[in-house]
Amino acid sequence: MIRQQESIENRQRRVYNRAVGKNEVIILQERVEREFLPFVRRPSRYIGGEINQIKKDLQCCELTVALCFPDVYEVGMSYTGLSIIYDIINKIDGVAAERVFAPWIDAEKLLREKGIGLFSLESKAALASFDIVGFSLTHELCYTNVLNMLDLGGVSVRSRQRREDEPLVIAGGGQANCCEPIAEFIDLFVLGEGEQAVVELIELVRERKRAGATKTDILQEAAKKFEWAYVPAFYEFAWDGASIKSFQPTLRELGGRLRNAVVEDFDSAPAPLSPIVPFTQAVHERVSVEIMRGCPGRCRFCQASFCRRPIRCRSVEKIIEIAKKCYHATGFDTVGLLSLSTADYPQLGELVSGLKEYFEDRYVGLSVPSLRVDQQLKLIPQLVSSVRKSGLTIAVESASDKVRRIINKPLKDEDLFSAVESAYRAGWRRLKLYFMVGLPGEREEDVKGIADLSFELARLRKKVDGRTGQINVSVSWFVPKAHTPFGWLGQRPKSYFESVRQLILGEKRRLGARFLQFKFHDIDRSILESATGRGDRRLCKVIEAAWAEGARFDLWNECFDYELWRRAFDKFGMDIDTAAQRQFARDEILPWEHLGGPGKEYLLGHLEEAMKMTED
Repeated sequence: MIRQQESIENRQRRVYNRAVGKNEVIILQERVEREFLPFVRRPSRYIGGEINQIKKDLQCCELTVALCFPDVYEVGMSYTGLSIIYDIINKIDGVAAERVFAPWIDAEKLLREKGIGLFSLESKAALASFDIVGFSLTHELCYTNVLNMLDLGGVSVRSRQRREDEPLVIAGGGQANCCEPIAEFIDLFVLGEGEQAVVELIELVRERKRAGATKTDILQEAAKKFEWAYVPAFYEFAWDGASIKSFQPTLRELGGRLRNAVVEDFDSAPAPLSPIVPFTQAVHERVSVEIMRGCPGRCRFCQASFCRRPIRCRSVEKIIEIAKKCYHATGFDTVGLLSLSTADYPQLGELVSGLKEYFEDRYVGLSVPSLRVDQQLKLIPQLVSSVRKSGLTIAVESASDKVRRIINKPLKDEDLFSAVESAYRAGWRRLKLYFMVGLPGEREEDVKGIADLSFELARLRKKVDGRTGQINVSVSWFVPKAHTPFGWLGQRPKSYFESVRQLILGEKRRLGARFLQFKFHDIDRSILESATGRGDRRLCKVIEAAWAEGARFDLWNECFDYELWRRAFDKFGMDIDTAAQRQFARDEILPWEHLGGPGKEYLLGHLEEAMKMTED
């Protein structure tokens, strides 16, 4: 009887969809299986059908959404935000969400040669068949993949060129708060947290489509109704040289500043209880439970700590309940506690004890990342006897106490040494340390101190078992970020980064510290990140030109081509180094100041305080 009722509802929806002129969904299953999957290097990235996948009859759904992640399957399947939105949308009756990931180079070549459009994993439906195409934006260097996925899917790359029968293209995620460099490719940006916003947007689109509204009508209503909905087409800029002269909406009903969507009741916020189990190994294969939103810290280089406000926590009971259900639905052998600063969760000891009590006998370990090094961290190794002991990661940022004060990182050397010794005694044998070079107030001795401090932390293990610790040191280059106090500052030139890299390696040789393994981020990639991350709408043509010349997967070493990007900037009379090193005037209109985030005066107060400390 239930199946018969569902069939009647489906038939009714089919009749309704035809009546309102809904596009026919194009299913590419046969062509994908015959012409594509047998010839790609990793077919597991594209087959779908995993455990806990949700698949609806798209032709019977009133609204269909393609959730796109502009990177490969293994990376996208580890992104918790995609899993949450997928679960939320598919719980709405009459609405379906399916996943689409960026095809790797071999797969793209095959799709283009065979004339097969980019497709979803669940139904193998053509991307252009969906009503909404939504992107998760997690990094500046994924922008060319966004354009490539639209093009492969048969969707016009530029918003103004899209026909009425093409999908509505939206985007959200952390990069939405500084989205002007890709504003001309996206119809609408969702600023802030998506759990409630996406439901409100889905309902608005569905209601307006029922009423026969055009795409422009829908965008106008969304922009007027939601403070978090940014429609770039309804705002215009004027420039005076490199600076923005003015910014204003073209519709009178719109304001000049938007606000981030915020989930007020985080304890009751949706969490997928049956996550999809990937067919191929993902970057993170674990039960991932977000325990807290926001970060009490105010590291002045960190966009997330300033944009993701206020701080909200899930209850211990809720976290344990989610972890149990996800474990039984997936069989993963690790539970990861996610937040920007897990050590700041107020009931961490109680939470870890509760998880340990349930999972220890099941041989399920705990992953506790994002541990801040202060008095709290010294307690963690004692509490988490079931945490995987393969390695402990600590973000030190600088070897200098003074520089840490400048960046507002609450860390003292004595706390760091006490925490690491405690970790050694609790069973950790390897450490991974993160440092950042190019910060304000930094001196040559601070740079050399990275090798010196790492050396001393490795030798500290001798107090525990007479052996030297194994330490991997990751060194990144400071990239000024939008919506942070340091967003006004310029990046150091490439020559500086090259010289300090040699300083660090020279100090390692002087110390004879073979047990220290250094890994340096790609300098050119950091320059591009700085040049694009704080750019304005004029960068759209640069990004499009780079994509047209073959820019893909710029986060991947085997694909990144810095000279290609330099030529793209040159084509439009811009210089990539100048863009990366640009300093903004305090009273200048910033390309991102209208896109949510904290107030300008508040950030400038932090900046002034930091700059005073550099002079001491």
